[in-house]
Amino acid sequence: MDIFDLLTMIGGLSLFLFGMTVMGQALERRAGGQLRALLSKLTANKAAGLLTGMAVTAVIQSSSATTVMVIGFVNSGLMTLTQAIHVIMGANVGTTVTAWILSLAGIDSGNVWIRLLKPTSFTPVLALIGIVFYMFCKGSKKKDTGLILLGFATLMFGMETMSGAVAGLGELPGFQRLFITFRNPVLGVIAGAVLTAVIQSSSASVGILQALAVTGQVSYGAAIPIIMGQNIGTCVTAMLSSVGANRNARRAALVHLMFNVIGTVVWLTVFCIGSTVLQPAMLNEPASRLGIAGIHSAFNVLCTVLMLPLSGFLERVVKRAVPGDGKPEERIELDERLLAAPPIALERCRQVTKEMARAAVTALEEALSAVGGGYTPELAESVREKEERTDHCEDILGTYLVKLSARPIGRGDSAEAAKLLKIISDFERIADHAVNLIEAVEEQRERKMKFTQGAYEEMKVLCDAVRETVELALKAFVDNDLEAAAMVEPLEQVVDEIKEEMRTRHILRLQQGECSIEAGFVWTDLLNDLERTSDHCSNIAGCVIDVHNHNMNIHESLRELREDDPEFRQQLRRFGKKYRLG
Repeated sequence: MDIFDLLTMIGGLSLFLFGMTVMGQALERRAGGQLRALLSKLTANKAAGLLTGMAVTAVIQSSSATTVMVIGFVNSGLMTLTQAIHVIMGANVGTTVTAWILSLAGIDSGNVWIRLLKPTSFTPVLALIGIVFYMFCKGSKKKDTGLILLGFATLMFGMETMSGAVAGLGELPGFQRLFITFRNPVLGVIAGAVLTAVIQSSSASVGILQALAVTGQVSYGAAIPIIMGQNIGTCVTAMLSSVGANRNARRAALVHLMFNVIGTVVWLTVFCIGSTVLQPAMLNEPASRLGIAGIHSAFNVLCTVLMLPLSGFLERVVKRAVPGDGKPEERIELDERLLAAPPIALERCRQVTKEMARAAVTALEEALSAVGGGYTPELAESVREKEERTDHCEDILGTYLVKLSARPIGRGDSAEAAKLLKIISDFERIADHAVNLIEAVEEQRERKMKFTQGAYEEMKVLCDAVRETVELALKAFVDNDLEAAAMVEPLEQVVDEIKEEMRTRHILRLQQGECSIEAGFVWTDLLNDLERTSDHCSNIAGCVIDVHNHNMNIHESLRELREDDPEFRQQLRRFGKKYRLG
């Protein structure tokens, strides 16, 4: 083997790794939200988790990608630790599909039909189809299909190039001694772990081993420990992904590591005892690509069979290794890992927005209780805490949704993301108005201001109307309830009318000397905050209606609703009677 063979080998290895990366990424995108949605909705059923992990990994061709995705789900609260354990086990089996596909390169037969199964026979056709899809089709899904075919063709071409370049290595005494050294099980495991940790893909690592098998120097006795070590090396990606995640996500990554380490230790021990006692002649035979694929699958299946009954034990161990303080983690975060799966990322945004909405509405209802005479310092503190929570949610959601909108997502998901971007600011403002109401009440109490009995009764009517408005807006958003959404706008108009009438009555009380000017300032602040709260509820309901009607022009939709809908006029009359001032 000369310098030119070395350069060819490096080029082949580079193409192989590049092709595998391109194909894996395109497969992830092309799979869409269906596989990821399946992952996120699993029950704790062992078989369901195991089979789903196998299926998803077989499709996207990367156990590391599946595991990182699972850690993202656990970190975001979309999946429990119990569910994650079973999916991770399934991912280890699903990743073995790649080795079987790569083993097709070793087909050698004079039969034309069998030769057609050899990748070098059909990858040129796949490459041609792929380049046509990628260059001449406009849809993102078709382009991703093209990249899948091009990535597969590239990795197979790289595999063949690499295999051809390393074929001469078998004649080198140093290379022969190297694989004799790897027959030491511990050294073989270390070599496999290090190689896989560097390239962060067990599938690619197995592919490299299959390419080296053409030298005839890779015996089964050396290949088996290396394959075992590759399972440990692939854990590096998941461990790195868990840095900065919550404790359950770190536990999921630790489960992945423990699963592979314990499986390797147990079966390596069995292998060492068996090879020493039985000394099978097969261990001295040169390994084939097909044989390596079979060993890879058998080892991962055996690890799963061994560890699946112990999933509960693994969960208890990692909970002790990564202890909690007994309290649930209250921090609301959005995991960047989920941006690779836009439908799941959008679902997580929807969940966080619902939490934000409930916090804002609860803050408003507590503030209304304070306005009605139920003020306490604890209640005021609760309102301020919820307002801070909504501020935090708006900050992280706004940034995350902008990043998500820049990803290739469908039209429906794009409209949903736009709706959430609009709605989060309205809920945040509702919480702000809740704090404003608390501050107005506190000012009134500090200055010992009193409203007249008539003013208190009027304020109760307005507070009740606003309370129903926010409850309808929350129901419209959380449940996507169009009927509730349609009721918000007529009620908002009634709130406007009540506010104007209360302002007029207040002026009359001032003129008659029944109310002080200082109390009038507080009164005006209360009216303005309550009326603006109902305005934000109208915006929220309008967004829900617009997304349903595939139209994001809120003001136009509301104008048409007021002018053309007899149901609107009927609801307007009903609410007008319900909240009539005495």
